[in-house]
Amino acid sequence: MEALRIARQHLHVSQRDLARRAGLSFRGLQLLESPGHDARISSLEKVSAALGLPRSGISTLLDAFFRESPDSFHSASLRMLTASFDSWPVHLFDSVDAFRRRPDPALVRTPPAAGLAPRLRVLVASTVELLCAASEVPTPSWCRGVAPLSAPWFVSGVENLKAAALVESPAAFRKRNIFVLANFLDRV
Repeated sequence: MEALRIARQHLHVSQRDLARRAGLSFRGLQLLESPGHDARISSLEKVSAALGLPRSGISTLLDAFFRESPDSFHSASLRMLTASFDSWPVHLFDSVDAFRRRPDPALVRTPPAAGLAPRLRVLVASTVELLCAASEVPTPSWCRGVAPLSAPWFVSGVENLKAAALVESPAAFRKRNIFVLANFLDRV
């Protein structure tokens, strides 16, 4: 798992040293750091403790993960992370539809997953902000922390529609340097 390798390297700890501290074999730690390895929770907890993190942190994260609604924007962002960049419309609009059916603050409470592409993070934040305003659900505080893109993103990608997007984009999108057509969130 890439995150484990990055955390270990950030602390300037060798694989052998971390394996010793965690009470794992050197090969066991190598497997934990390799992509696609199905790690045991107990092994991850040992490594977590060896890195100076709370041992129960893994269980707490898993608990939070399973409590998150699959319709939430956070869950949609996790699906965007694991799929290709171009798959975002499916995942985003599934959450938009779910929120419109049931405008539950729990669906927007958790911010998008760490590591989500900046464009998609801004898109999710702007979408959540607009939906909350339309349904009179309080906008979650994490939306305020999402900075604008450094360069404009015209979501349609169609050159002929850029002028229309500049004019039609709702404020929640424009303020983050993202431009959509007025019907962006409309579904047929």
